[in-house]
Amino acid sequence: MDFAYDARTEELRARLLAFMDEHVYPAETVAEEQRALLASPWDTPAVVEELKAEAKRQGLWNLFLPDAEYGAGLTNLQYAPLAEITGRSPHLAPTALNCAAPDTGNMELLAQFGDEAQKKQWLEPLLTGEIRSAFAMTEPEVASSDATNIETRIRRDGDSYVVDGRKWYISGAMNPDCRIFIVMGKTDPDGTDLRRQQSMILVPRDTPGVEVRRAMQVYGYEDHSHGGHAEVVFDDVRVPASHLIREEGDGFAIAQARLGPGRIHHCMRLIGMAERAVELMCRRAVSRTAFGKSLAQQGVVQNWIADARVTIEQLRLLVLKTAWLMDTVGNRGAHTEIQAIKIATPRAVVDIIDKAVQTHGAGGVSQDFPLAELWAAARTVKLADGPDEVHQRSLARRELKKYL
Repeated sequence: MDFAYDARTEELRARLLAFMDEHVYPAETVAEEQRALLASPWDTPAVVEELKAEAKRQGLWNLFLPDAEYGAGLTNLQYAPLAEITGRSPHLAPTALNCAAPDTGNMELLAQFGDEAQKKQWLEPLLTGEIRSAFAMTEPEVASSDATNIETRIRRDGDSYVVDGRKWYISGAMNPDCRIFIVMGKTDPDGTDLRRQQSMILVPRDTPGVEVRRAMQVYGYEDHSHGGHAEVVFDDVRVPASHLIREEGDGFAIAQARLGPGRIHHCMRLIGMAERAVELMCRRAVSRTAFGKSLAQQGVVQNWIADARVTIEQLRLLVLKTAWLMDTVGNRGAHTEIQAIKIATPRAVVDIIDKAVQTHGAGGVSQDFPLAELWAAARTVKLADGPDEVHQRSLARRELKKYL
């Protein structure tokens, strides 16, 4: 395993670091100021569109897509340090580069499983950043960590499918530019194979019967920059049969294929979030005095900083190993490592950000620093794309299988 950055990665890193310094960090405050003046907080601030235009101009666009036909053609190993950099400003940088969830997973899904008509109608405008999208799987009435519980129905009726169900925490759905939902539901709820009951279907947002009911908060935040997390109701929603992705019963397998890259992308960005938290913690520590000496001279703060550095280096190596395996043996061959990083990374990064909050005192929980919002985002990843406990269960079973 060789994790040294190749020439292309080094070149992109240099350009991206400069883009962050020159454009993204200065735009963070501007975006919030502009959002306060918008008719709706879900509208996109002008500075975000300016960032997107500049990222396109600089060739920092769709870096996440390994398929060179649609994206930059980078391997997971090449993309990892770039995603880490964007994680330093997780509510702005990924969007600026068209590398933000849930659009990334949806574009990957359409590129891999969509037919030519579906790609033409939905993938192409997503690739250019003209529209946004949402992935509708999680439901409030069932434990959605087990996808076989999903109750939304997708019923065939002649040349159409009719969708009925209630979803929530559907990321991006509050954004007015969100034009398409990829909805997971059951076409065969009584089928004997629990993993062949589900299907996925494309539902345009403006279809009659689609109601984006409300924004769901995450620890008090509405996450305007990513288009929120909405409760969405599908009431007798009729779409053409051609909107089904692949075949009936393929939904579970498609979801698994979508979630693998999504999990590692989350972890890549989380490392960047941890790096920014350590930077803020160090700056605060050298600028504040308590009990006659700077916080940087206090043993407990020194321990926090040292432990954070050790943890970040460990996590980065594990993420890079996982990326390398995904590139060399495929997502299935890297299954253990994908689960390992999904368990370890958010858990550790939440703790690092928490220590940075503590170093800042009252300021750490305020809106004057990004730490509270970073903490909420990192804590949410312990649930997103499968809660820790599901990955622990699966990983333990794989380990125990060697001895049974």
